[in-house]
Amino acid sequence: MGDSSDKRQQLISSAFELFYTKGVHAVGINEVLSHSGVAKKTLYHHFKSKHDLVLAVLQYRDQRFCDWFAAAFDAAEPGQSRVLAMFDALDDWFNDRVRTLAPFHGCFFINVSGEFSEPDDPLHRQCAHHKARVAGLIQAQVQALELSEYDSAMLTRSLCLLKEGAITLAYVQGDRTAAVGARQAAEALIGFLINR
Repeated sequence: MGDSSDKRQQLISSAFELFYTKGVHAVGINEVLSHSGVAKKTLYHHFKSKHDLVLAVLQYRDQRFCDWFAAAFDAAEPGQSRVLAMFDALDDWFNDRVRTLAPFHGCFFINVSGEFSEPDDPLHRQCAHHKARVAGLIQAQVQALELSEYDSAMLTRSLCLLKEGAITLAYVQGDRTAAVGARQAAEALIGFLINR
């Protein structure tokens, strides 16, 4: 059982490396097999199709990313510092200082949802699920600030927008300092909400 599970994980992590750097459509099953060193029969034992493999890769990345993101919050002091810690974590990610996330090539979920843009596609839905999950992690930290319900919701949404914007600037425009600018904007907004 252990060997089978190891082969499955080997396929997923190898496929992630390829899909993240090249895109899903650009990578064929044979390239995944070659990169992973796993036999075709083993791949189809674990996954009925490439689509199923991509779904497993999305779930794998979702778990790794959310574990890392949650740990970044947990490592900071409670309150405003903890909320702002997300931008320090993003800065580390953009500048390839996070070994568990692989070198930065933008947001895997944005990239994949662009390739599978139909809202009903399970891959697109998994990407949307990831974004909702990350928003939930952010919301949990915002709620600790004890703002009004309206301000908490507005701040959570604003932080999500700043996060997504920073990721896009870092990847599309090569601005690896984007998280620093987003942090400054978030700090100003939080200060305004707390002190008004």
